[in-house]
Amino acid sequence: MRRLLALAAAATLVAGCAELFRVEAPVAPPPGFPGSHYQQALKAGQPVYRVDSAASLVVIEVRRGGSLARLGHDHVVASHDVTGWVAPGEGRADLYVAVARLVVDEPGLRKEAGFDTQPTDSDIEGTRSNMLGHVLEADKYPYAVIAVTGADAKAKNPTLAVAITLHGQTRSFQVPAEVEAGDEAIAVSGKLAFKQTDFGITPYALLGGAIAVKDGLALRFRIHARRLQG
Repeated sequence: MRRLLALAAAATLVAGCAELFRVEAPVAPPPGFPGSHYQQALKAGQPVYRVDSAASLVVIEVRRGGSLARLGHDHVVASHDVTGWVAPGEGRADLYVAVARLVVDEPGLRKEAGFDTQPTDSDIEGTRSNMLGHVLEADKYPYAVIAVTGADAKAKNPTLAVAITLHGQTRSFQVPAEVEAGDEAIAVSGKLAFKQTDFGITPYALLGGAIAVKDGLALRFRIHARRLQG
């Protein structure tokens, strides 16, 4: 048993210390992103809001699994760089995240999630490298893109029709949300659960799955947007 545990610990260490994956975050929107639609709506006098990236947050909780799960860590992946537009009159929003800007295991978010372990800085760097390189393949699929349609702008608790494109595949969800709407700002928050395999992603695993990441993920978000002046 001691040898098995030592092997597992060594495998985890090797995974964290392997050559780190490096990818630059793109500066332009995803190809085909409909920013021009919102610019035209603004010129036509329609209410248009721009996402305030600094005030917005998307958090994904990643849970450990496998027979040797106790040797691993749960993780928190977050985006502080959501970019996009909201047109409440159309019940529409389009957003995107450059996956290379995702951050891993911020202490405050780990505390909020109630995680009972604390990975080292090298663990965190290795986890982020594996996530971008082996899991999300950020060099091939640099964006996560979110499209919302059919939202009732007057409802405080609408169910949003959300299409998420990740890892080159698109999946649709019905997402209960809470909306705080005013003339100058909108805040939308909600939660959803999904599987990595829904998007053709193979959950990371070591030692034949003895140390693994669970397929299911829990996502929560709070998006702030401010009205633009035409």
